[in-house]
Amino acid sequence: MKTPKRLEPLVEDGLIDEVLRPLMSGKEAAVYVVRCGPELRCAKVYKEANKRSFRQAAEYQEGRKVRNSRDARAMARGSKHGRKEQEEAWQNAEVAALYRLDSAGVRVPKPYDFLDGVLLMEMVAGADGDAAPRLNDVVLTPEQAREYHAFMIRQVVLMLCAGLVHGDLSEFNVLLGPDGPVVIDLPQAVDAAGNNHAFRMLERDVANMNAYFGYFAPELLTRKHAKEMWALYEAGKLTPASELSGEFEEPEEDADVDAVMREINAALADEARRRAALEAEDAPAQREEPPPPWLQG
Repeated sequence: MKTPKRLEPLVEDGLIDEVLRPLMSGKEAAVYVVRCGPELRCAKVYKEANKRSFRQAAEYQEGRKVRNSRDARAMARGSKHGRKEQEEAWQNAEVAALYRLDSAGVRVPKPYDFLDGVLLMEMVAGADGDAAPRLNDVVLTPEQAREYHAFMIRQVVLMLCAGLVHGDLSEFNVLLGPDGPVVIDLPQAVDAAGNNHAFRMLERDVANMNAYFGYFAPELLTRKHAKEMWALYEAGKLTPASELSGEFEEPEEDADVDAVMREINAALADEARRRAALEAEDAPAQREEPPPPWLQG
């Protein structure tokens, strides 16, 4: 096929030998199957912000580091430079998450390179050698559902031990390779310690896994792995070897207070960012500006 313009620099640099075919086009990127020497790999081409349907919600970006205070102010104001920096940060988040999770032993596509908004990574193949199907495209036996559910809960634990929460985990973001599930699509991954919404996202990720696998094995619908692993994480006791029971007892009143406090803290953090951006904008140009509060330390 004709080489897409966005992939031409990678071909010119010798990172890609041939673009074979388009694989899929999603809400945030288009993916192509490419040949790199004897191997087949995937090239994920991120769409420009104005052509992408997935919104970069503020709750996903909370806790992410910004290069300097000028970029932080520009992003807060939504200027042209700020939008450019925000777009780069969004793309870089997935690249950083893939390298981090691959090193932590999470089953994700192995990343190889990132150039000009194109991520070159492992192609996860199915049993027939073609691209692996997504979970939502397969029918499981109850035994397979239990096995894959246990595997995915283990992956969520490994991610949390590495300090990350997927943030958008579902049967649409998991491939089923010959060796089991593979987690994909991570640009919205959040810092577990630095994001006030992390626990809510973790609960949603686990609930999605319970709902999908529970369709084939109904007893999985009532598991409470999210609360169990988060309690261990907050206590500093969660490890890759932690054995989870799926049971967790929590007084209803305590749960309600925790939820309220998380929302209050999130609102305070958002207000602090807004005020910091406004104060920095009003400060004299010749005076050295201190970094905003969320970049200190």
